[in-house]
Amino acid sequence: MIELPNDHWCANGYAPRLNLAIGIATTGRRDILQAVLPYLAAQTRAPDAIVICVAADTDIDKSTVLRLDLPIRIIKAERGLCRQRNAIISSVPDADVLLFLDDDFLLTPNYLMEVERVFLDAPDVVVCTGTVEADGITGPGIPVSEGVRIIDVASRGPGSSPSMMPIYNAYGCNMALRMRIVRHVGLKFDENLPLYGWLEDVDFSRQMARFGKIVRSGALRGVHLGTKRGRTSGIKLGYSQIANPLYLMRKRTMSARHAGVQIFRNVVANLVKAAQPESWVDRRGRLRGNLRAFVDLLRGRLAPQNILTLE
Repeated sequence: MIELPNDHWCANGYAPRLNLAIGIATTGRRDILQAVLPYLAAQTRAPDAIVICVAADTDIDKSTVLRLDLPIRIIKAERGLCRQRNAIISSVPDADVLLFLDDDFLLTPNYLMEVERVFLDAPDVVVCTGTVEADGITGPGIPVSEGVRIIDVASRGPGSSPSMMPIYNAYGCNMALRMRIVRHVGLKFDENLPLYGWLEDVDFSRQMARFGKIVRSGALRGVHLGTKRGRTSGIKLGYSQIANPLYLMRKRTMSARHAGVQIFRNVVANLVKAAQPESWVDRRGRLRGNLRAFVDLLRGRLAPQNILTLE
């Protein structure tokens, strides 16, 4: 069993406050980031740091950042969700907890307070994700105004159960990490999963699961807007839908059952809906990507990095 250093302790147990940082990796989504950032100022428990990692200077409006009363730092890394998240990890050496958020995720005002409570009260929790009240990723996306309305209703309502449920992996749009584990073991997001990453949250969660619990808390609530702008092209995502689960299965961070379900579900959805695709999904592109991946699998050339050379 690996001995790990403790979090901050005081005479009566855990310290009453942790160093809590937020990390946001963003590329080509300047407008949505500009619209969502101000809502972080509504948190009843302020973050100790907010690190935004961009791939280009045009990914963020610095004048918006300057107007906000938030401890924001901007860093730069080569484009790719995993690369950018690794840069964020390296930039917060003092953080006890690092909460990764997608650039289109809205939080209820008590979210950070509840994150801190989870990691103080449950020392065996190493990764925690929240309850998503609405997820635009499964549809055309949710406008910011509608997301704010949902958050407002959730904040004023009776709320979800504060209980925690063990889960297989955290949802990458809102996943909080116990950083003493990450630093002690030297864990990184796998940069062999390029661009959008696709299942990078599963891979990282299963590596963290060796050291404690992965949980979802009903006390942490938010809305994933699912903004479509700036996402990976259909053919590349379709290729990743096959290549990434098989890569993680070989790496043993995804079970054969989970990988099989992922692949089957996505391929069937692309096949069934290709004739009459949703306006917000490139089903035919995804299906072409699926087929390219299966051809590469038969040729022994399948690898997640191949999407970098796909047209």
